[in-house]
Amino acid sequence: MINLNHLKVGDYVIAEYNSTLREGEVTNVDTDEKKVCVATDVQEFWYSAEHLHAIPLDEEQLLKLNFEKEVLESGSVKYKKGAFRLMTKTPKDFTNIEIWYREDRRQNPDVHSIHQLQNQYLDMTKVHLTREKI
Repeated sequence: MINLNHLKVGDYVIAEYNSTLREGEVTNVDTDEKKVCVATDVQEFWYSAEHLHAIPLDEEQLLKLNFEKEVLESGSVKYKKGAFRLMTKTPKDFTNIEIWYREDRRQNPDVHSIHQLQNQYLDMTKVHLTREKI
């Protein structure tokens, strides 16, 4: 379950309907009704918090967001999108990350899912993180 106050239009989540899970994009958030509208490949529909799940932060998702992967000599992995960087000390271990955009560097931010990364990205760059290439 996701805290609805942490979701923004454009965030990617997993929506559950009749035990079927589908990735989708948040198109509207109604905090009064405690519902979120999500567009999936099937349709756009309103979901309550118990039917929304976070997409875990991993390499597959970063590549879907069009990050470029660079393996460093130290074994660390850097993911780049424009001037934004995300680095893991160990490949495929996203529990200890560093993110930066220009002079703004953040060690171990509370980022464990894609919507949290999107919110950090928005906070740092003032642009929403999407799957589009830069």
